[in-house]
Amino acid sequence: MQTAIPNLETAAGPCPAFEIVEPTRQSVPFVFCSPHSGRAYPKAFLEASRLGSSAIRRSEDLFVDQLFDFVPSLGAPMLTARFPRAFLDVNREPYELDPAMFSGPLPDCANSASVRVAGGLGTIPRIVAEREEIYRAKLSPDEVAARIEGIYFPFHEALEALVEATRRRFGFAILVDCHSMPSSVRTLPGGRRADIVVGDRFGTSAAPAYVAMATQRLTALGLDVTRNKPYAGGFITERYGRPRRGVHAIQIEINRGLYADEENFLPHAGFEPLRRRMWSFVQLFAAEVDAELDRPAAAE
Repeated sequence: MQTAIPNLETAAGPCPAFEIVEPTRQSVPFVFCSPHSGRAYPKAFLEASRLGSSAIRRSEDLFVDQLFDFVPSLGAPMLTARFPRAFLDVNREPYELDPAMFSGPLPDCANSASVRVAGGLGTIPRIVAEREEIYRAKLSPDEVAARIEGIYFPFHEALEALVEATRRRFGFAILVDCHSMPSSVRTLPGGRRADIVVGDRFGTSAAPAYVAMATQRLTALGLDVTRNKPYAGGFITERYGRPRRGVHAIQIEINRGLYADEENFLPHAGFEPLRRRMWSFVQLFAAEVDAELDRPAAAE
């Protein structure tokens, strides 16, 4: 696909704000997205932040892009953010903004009353995951245009184009939105902490059959899988999941403790084994979807 990708000005030089990697030929009705694994920090953003180089990274979905970098080899496109979530969160509405963060008025369309804004995690976040304030001073309202109009909208235009092209090609599309969760994620009843959380907005963003396939394939690979708790899916899952139009969106949250040293921001020995399991998951999930399409309808 042809998409104008904006640049980030980092200390190391210009860097594309996001990356689209497409297979030579798309052979499966899937699109993969990693919106929170970016680690190219704009120089001006770091200068405006009160946080050190480690603290500012606490919101990253560590190495999720690398866990799924094989996807194009299996016939599906992948869209990956290079900008960090602390700078801009594309898994939010376009204008979920906290007016207290800015030195002037926001656009009239801004949603300043959302729960996510109240928690400091709007489209332009106020805090990182450890609830530390990001900025030294208030931001200019010009930052809204620079980040949201300059990067947020092009990112979603690219994702929309990938999903729509897939739907046209195959008659339907399955968007897999890939994330990670801290190993300290709150426990479920009985003290259980899941390896994977599969989210479908409580049954609204994808056909139950596809969600069941994803859950069963992950479980069969020896992973402890839950559905929708504590993560049911964010804006991307909600926005793109339109089962009646043939677009199914599923969010996958992976426990970082399975593959990364969270304190030092490094992959550990579990990374490659988990990546192989994710490869098997995608391959098996795609094969099951393909088999389901070829299966004759049940007799009336």
